[in-house]
Amino acid sequence: MKSETENKLRDFFTDSVVYKDLRNTAFFATLGCPSFMRDWLLGRFCSGEPSEDELNSIETFVKEHVPRREQWTAIKSRIIKDFERVKILAKISVNIDVSTGVVAFSLPDYGLTARETIIEDDEWHEFKDELVGGREVWGMLELGYRAPDDSCRPKKSGKIKLNRFMTFCPYEISLDAYREARRHFTVDEWYDVLLGAVDYNSDGYRTDDYSKETMLTRLLPFVEKRLNLIELAPKGTGKSYLYGRVSRFGWLSSGGVMSRAKMFYDIGKKEEGLVSGHDFIVLDEVQTISFADVDEMRAAMKGYMESGVFTVGNHQGQADAGVLLSGNISQKKMRDEGGGNMFEELPTVFHESALIDRFHGFIMGWKIPRMTNDLKICGWGLNSEYFTTIMHELRNDGAYRNVIDQVVKTTSEKADTRDTEAVKRLTTAFLKLFYPHIVSAEQVVDDKTNDLDQISSREFYRNCLEPARKMRMTILEQLGILDAEYSRRNMPEFTVER
Repeated sequence: MKSETENKLRDFFTDSVVYKDLRNTAFFATLGCPSFMRDWLLGRFCSGEPSEDELNSIETFVKEHVPRREQWTAIKSRIIKDFERVKILAKISVNIDVSTGVVAFSLPDYGLTARETIIEDDEWHEFKDELVGGREVWGMLELGYRAPDDSCRPKKSGKIKLNRFMTFCPYEISLDAYREARRHFTVDEWYDVLLGAVDYNSDGYRTDDYSKETMLTRLLPFVEKRLNLIELAPKGTGKSYLYGRVSRFGWLSSGGVMSRAKMFYDIGKKEEGLVSGHDFIVLDEVQTISFADVDEMRAAMKGYMESGVFTVGNHQGQADAGVLLSGNISQKKMRDEGGGNMFEELPTVFHESALIDRFHGFIMGWKIPRMTNDLKICGWGLNSEYFTTIMHELRNDGAYRNVIDQVVKTTSEKADTRDTEAVKRLTTAFLKLFYPHIVSAEQVVDDKTNDLDQISSREFYRNCLEPARKMRMTILEQLGILDAEYSRRNMPEFTVER
């Protein structure tokens, strides 16, 4: 990232930038910290480029407060047998029992279940606002022990209890402040800011292709609800890292078996699945994933991806998670190398055109370069934890879709509804990502403008609408290969009307 952009970044995002050096990754790799935790630690312990003493402080903190799963038995012994109050940085999930009103919690990373825990009323009322912010919440926990008491009626069993909770986010999340800061960057500078926020060095990209822009399309599910995408790419382009290590709001599933119970609803456990607790679900290395019941899974996915509603048995649920397929593809199957059926190597569950039609767009992962040292950030960047939290909050802002509905028009009365909706949904996501300060249709103007609060219709078309149309066009082309019926369906034409 150029020094001028870095200076702007530090001026306008004073409390939300950290110095990142991913070219020397051994330190944090050894600690096993995902990006959002790493940047939280850097922000807490370092004022700039980390010194040796500051790195030592981080290492001491992690060893003391971020235990590995195999250390959990020793932690329980300290809590239960030694009556210690133990502080750990962890992901917590709260459970409120409807029949008794008892509040309990689980620590999914350590296998601690709600049957073994309690949050007593005083603590609950003190921390509930932070704890109910999502299905799973990160924070600093102080754990203690409530000893069993046989003298009570009913008897009280021993429980691990939550004494204190401090939210993981040490700064204010203000969309208005984020939008105001965005006004001071050109769109090219903003691309660099976005790349730095997810640990990439923009200077490592070539200037004669659009690999940088293609890379940023991976962030679209971070900002838009129920955005369903397919990305096929060669190995080593960083798919797993971005989706699995940068944001705490997504879920990456690599290989193995995926079932309807795990993804949507488990009848036996009476628990909703992954789509109910995350912003996006990534089926990574999709060629290696098997499905317990192909027909059952296909039917569940089609219903959910169409409407956001899933029905399993007598349970009906609703969720906002996008579904992403991510896999590797051979060179000869890439569209730019001759085309053909790019989905041929995918599991049979994805060989049905009606299911593929429900994916909004396609990311051409072969346009993204393999990860090399010169693509890793070494300098100032937005705190990844702050950035992904902002992206999460933008999902709930309906102003952007209102802009799209007012300015994006199709010239065909017979335009297919799915195509139109897919393009509009993708365009909305691009607008949120690239121009978060544009929140009304009046800010999209006919001519080139120097007003920081406006964008020209030509720039809007080039950076938001046209890439959205191309992403959907690839899906439509592949549908025509899968099913002759779709080969007769023309992609609608879209215009920007002011």
